[in-house]
Amino acid sequence: MALNVTPFLKLYANYRSLLLKKQGSTRATLKTTQENELLKLVSTASNTRFGKDHNFSKIKSVLDYQKNVPLRRYEEMWEEYWKNDFPNLDNCSWPGKIPFFTLSSGTTSGATKYIPYTKEIMNSTTKAGVDLLVHHVLNRPKSQILGGKSFILTGSTELNEYAPNVIGGDMSGICMKMMPKWARSRSYPPTEVSGIKSWEQMIDSFAERSLSADIRSLNGAPSWMLLFLDKLQKLRPESDGKLAALYPNLEMLVHGGMSFAPYKKIYDQLLEGSNAETREVYPASEGFIAVQDQGYNEGMRLIIDHGIFYEFIPFEELGSSNPTRHWIGNVEKDIDYAVVLTTRAGLWSYIIGDLVRFIEITPPRLFMTGRTSYMLSAVGEHLIGEEIDKCILSAAEETKLQISEYSVGAVFPKSNAELVGHKYVIEFTNDSISEEKQQLFMKSLDKKLQDINEDYAAHRKNEYGLYPPALLVARKNAFNEWMRSRGKHGGQNKVPRVITKDEIFKDLLDFVSKYNQN
Repeated sequence: MALNVTPFLKLYANYRSLLLKKQGSTRATLKTTQENELLKLVSTASNTRFGKDHNFSKIKSVLDYQKNVPLRRYEEMWEEYWKNDFPNLDNCSWPGKIPFFTLSSGTTSGATKYIPYTKEIMNSTTKAGVDLLVHHVLNRPKSQILGGKSFILTGSTELNEYAPNVIGGDMSGICMKMMPKWARSRSYPPTEVSGIKSWEQMIDSFAERSLSADIRSLNGAPSWMLLFLDKLQKLRPESDGKLAALYPNLEMLVHGGMSFAPYKKIYDQLLEGSNAETREVYPASEGFIAVQDQGYNEGMRLIIDHGIFYEFIPFEELGSSNPTRHWIGNVEKDIDYAVVLTTRAGLWSYIIGDLVRFIEITPPRLFMTGRTSYMLSAVGEHLIGEEIDKCILSAAEETKLQISEYSVGAVFPKSNAELVGHKYVIEFTNDSISEEKQQLFMKSLDKKLQDINEDYAAHRKNEYGLYPPALLVARKNAFNEWMRSRGKHGGQNKVPRVITKDEIFKDLLDFVSKYNQN
């Protein structure tokens, strides 16, 4: 049994809290910290092909950097610097040979991306993970979080060899392989499940054993954790699914990667009687960005001293030829920004596709508000994911319904006489919903969207451009089975909330329609 090192964590937490307090006290200290991180990155990569192409040896400030390094998306980095030498990227955009590639695909696009991953960026991720523990013990002085196991509900841990000493796969697998020894001994599940490809087989292999383990934290995407907890409830029906009965020493339930709001009521019920708290994290395939340091819905603190430099582009400027490039030195509250990262894996001013909004600057706290691709704008209605999330939850509460999963897309006209419409595919937790209640729900949703978004309201007025939104109710587990059918089941995969690709949305509609008939 591993030694309980929580007392040592608490000592470090006291030191770290003083440093974080100093860092976040003024805009000037934030600027100094982030500029120093950037200049270290630039210096390290000055002799790479990318560094020479962009005059890294002459860069002395953030302004110099932004003048020399343009914004890029994955496709541009791939074509210009990675494609020709893949998988042997040696001194291309980061010193030495890239040992790992995390495989990532947009939830709406399906196209696979091979994102460079290095030991240095793994060190950044580890530091962010320690910060998560730091904030937990600072908020819970009596914590014994490292007295037991941290249960990480991962995606596939299978890795593929692309070339000698070059491997790739799901970020979960790479992180498990590179996990420090001190953390591995305190992690669950055991390493023997790493070769199991199927997510169902993987959870079947360790679900029951986990009930006899001393689980102190549970980590994963909210939707897949629910499926896992349903599995545990079937194994222990007397628990009624309550985490207090399943994992009595649980202190922390860690979630991230998607909005927790649709799941909060369900988790509140599962956590009844438990001493565990929920804590949100913001890990992207490209780097670990922020962790919740206060209470629920109080934002996540941006991590500014672990080898990542951040830029922020106002969302409405993202498509322009010369968007304004903010950084921590001049970012503002209450604006939706696209996140841009420069990292220790050779990503330079790289647009990752996420949207955030700062709610505080000193220290920097933010919400993740959606994806740049998560905008529903078939006719100029410009609905963003956060607005849809908020209105769906509010309409559900108003009509006493509870939602477990949903997706929405546009349905385009088959003739000039017809209008565009939005169609919502929703899986409710309620056993049966009358036609009348469905109509009440959709009327409420439509009104709330009009109240929150002027563009949507203008296109809905007198049905000018948009039909009223339509609803397809999905049977229980429909989304789970649809994701399985697409090879995106479990772990890091997320149900897309806004689907902009016609073929993917049609596939969902067809699948749910057939599933409902079975």
